[in-house]
Amino acid sequence: MPSFRSYFFEKAIKTSVKRAVKKGVKGKGMEDKRQMLDAAARRLGTLPKNCKVVPVEIEGLYAEWITTTSAETLVAADKVILYLHGGGYALCSANTHRPLAARIGKAAGLKVLFPEYRLAPEHPFPAAIEDAVNVYRWLRSQGYDPANILFAGDSAGGGLCLATALVLRDQNEPLPAAIVCLSPWVDLTSSGESYRKNKAVDPYLSIEAVREAVKMYAANEAPDHPLISPVFADLTGLPPLFIQAGSHEILQSDAEKLADAARNAGVTVSFKIWNGMWHVWQISGDALPEARKAIKEIGAFIKKILKK
Repeated sequence: MPSFRSYFFEKAIKTSVKRAVKKGVKGKGMEDKRQMLDAAARRLGTLPKNCKVVPVEIEGLYAEWITTTSAETLVAADKVILYLHGGGYALCSANTHRPLAARIGKAAGLKVLFPEYRLAPEHPFPAAIEDAVNVYRWLRSQGYDPANILFAGDSAGGGLCLATALVLRDQNEPLPAAIVCLSPWVDLTSSGESYRKNKAVDPYLSIEAVREAVKMYAANEAPDHPLISPVFADLTGLPPLFIQAGSHEILQSDAEKLADAARNAGVTVSFKIWNGMWHVWQISGDALPEARKAIKEIGAFIKKILKK
């Protein structure tokens, strides 16, 4: 059963979203929306103790190395998580997702590389994929073995992890050790049952907002393009997948379809629907019991994959 605290969290999220809509956030420009999210994240987001952030430029992109003291003492220097953030391919940044990436790195005992890929609508598909592929290749040029690199991402970032792996596979490049997807957005046709079943309970997302994001990212491409919606791709040959999703999010069906498609392609899949949880609840960090438990399970999976 969901915790008592999760009930109040979800109520607070719904109230905040309604307040933002009432204030006219839908009518604001994209840059204003991005600044509002960053400002909110700076007020509310907290990093784990002893977290260290070191900026780095990769192929013209801003990126960050994120470590904690505990990670630095536990991890082999040659292992890394490449984290790709969510935000509908149009929003969010290191400011909004740094705490989540840091907690995952801490749970896994690994350092994290967090790039800020180009965003739509200024840079629609396939710009984000190009950036992610380039960052992966940069990691390899720095001496990292693909067997010691793990992809992780939430929402659109989860879809981007998969699309990046598909491009690498099709170009006969070595793949990362595994892919972690949190509430992955992988069906941009919005065809799943949960888009209707959960629309009244999802505290964050609406079908209208999702379809607006699709238009910005897909641009002139059909939303069922296999690199835009990886559930329609042949997933044969991908590394093991770890998927978490909530029963209160409209993207629940995306995660279910991804798990089914991957298993049908012979991919090893660890998949769990968390009862009563919403889109990317893991970002709530230490304040929410379910977030702490979910991140702990992510860390255990990564350690198992990398045989720490």
